[in-house]
Amino acid sequence: MRFFSFSFLVYVVLMSSAALADARLSAANNMLLKQLKLINLVEPAPAYQKHMTQLASTIVTEKQFELIEADIVDFWSRHQIKTHSTEASKVNDLLVRVMSLEPKINDYLQLQNRLSHLQWLTEQNQWQRIRVEGLIRPGMQSATLPAIATRLSLLGDGTANAVELDVFEDDLVNIVKRFQRRHGLTPDGIIGPDTMKWLNMAPSQRATILARSFIQKSTFMSQRDDRFLVINIPAFEMELINDGRVELESRVIVGKPFRQTPLLSSAISNVVINPSWRVPKKILYNDLLPQVRKDGSYIEQREFDVFDRQGNRVIKSAEQWRDLAFGPFPFRFVQRPGVNNTLGRYKFYFPNDFSVYLHDTADPNLFNQSYRALSSGCIRIENVEGLANWMAANLVKDKQTWVDRHVNRDKTQWFALNSTLNVHLVYWTAWIDKDNLAQFRNDIYQKQSISDGKPPSIAQINSL
Repeated sequence: MRFFSFSFLVYVVLMSSAALADARLSAANNMLLKQLKLINLVEPAPAYQKHMTQLASTIVTEKQFELIEADIVDFWSRHQIKTHSTEASKVNDLLVRVMSLEPKINDYLQLQNRLSHLQWLTEQNQWQRIRVEGLIRPGMQSATLPAIATRLSLLGDGTANAVELDVFEDDLVNIVKRFQRRHGLTPDGIIGPDTMKWLNMAPSQRATILARSFIQKSTFMSQRDDRFLVINIPAFEMELINDGRVELESRVIVGKPFRQTPLLSSAISNVVINPSWRVPKKILYNDLLPQVRKDGSYIEQREFDVFDRQGNRVIKSAEQWRDLAFGPFPFRFVQRPGVNNTLGRYKFYFPNDFSVYLHDTADPNLFNQSYRALSSGCIRIENVEGLANWMAANLVKDKQTWVDRHVNRDKTQWFALNSTLNVHLVYWTAWIDKDNLAQFRNDIYQKQSISDGKPPSIAQINSL
């Protein structure tokens, strides 16, 4: 039997305690470094870079920590995001104090894991451009398939079973489809320019897009009430949030790049069944009059009434309307309610300076397209019946008239609400989804400048 002296046992305990203390300091160091990397991606600044350089070379000291703590607290405070504790500065444990600096954000850990992986990929410096000629369809051969498969694996979308990938077969096709879904592309398994654009994007650029969008969304969510409607424009998606959970969602159509849906916050104050459509001047001159010049009967075919500036209805022949459309046109168009109305069955009105609103559509097939920046600025909703039914059940005052008006498609009826529903039109090009996958979308309005290296202002970040 081996016996140990008391002094040796004390030595072991002290060494164990020292090792534990060192491990806690190291953990605190790593947590600080990760958080600073995130913050620096969002707002590149010399102060953050100096802190990271110090943390990468040595364990943080108390004095260094106080400077870092002040900068981190300032960042989250300016973005109106709460951290885990404001009392931890009184605790004499650096790891606890570092943990208290982390933001109270859903998916923060998942975000940090993805950023760490993307930053590791950046450090490997092996992200060379993959060039593809034409399209690679399932069943085709291509010398670039091994490189594409490797890249998909590095991005976490799956690993193809075949060792030698000289034919584009099912395993790799399914991985490509998963990748396409994560980037808002049509999941057809065909490798083309859009898929290659995302495959060739540098990991550092991905990390910046994800970090900035994540903070934008977190800042937004920190200021919301319990019930609201949010439309993410580049995602072409709408969600109804009620008591902190998604109660209803839908694909949407938003404005074209040259007729952008504005970013705004308002509140839905009325719902209209069988709306008429008062055509805005810009749409009248840019879209409708060119059609009338081709065929004057377009007005009657599309069920428009025409009014002069005094509000009197004007009736003319198709030939007369065609001729008038070539000159000054002092008239306005109003499309009658009905099955052919551009706004469809429902219109959800909210006051704003841009004359935009949510509505149904007479062309539901457009929702099958992956790229849905197709409107003149208003938002068309695919699941419009779902939203209308929710509004009827929760907010509409006169429920009996609501039921009665569904019988007739030709009569317009405005409905008042018991209370308004806040609506927010936002612009997030990346986020962590409910399955913990990093989702990315195209910057359809070119609102983001990632590659210029310049730190964005707080106003720019919060407005995206």
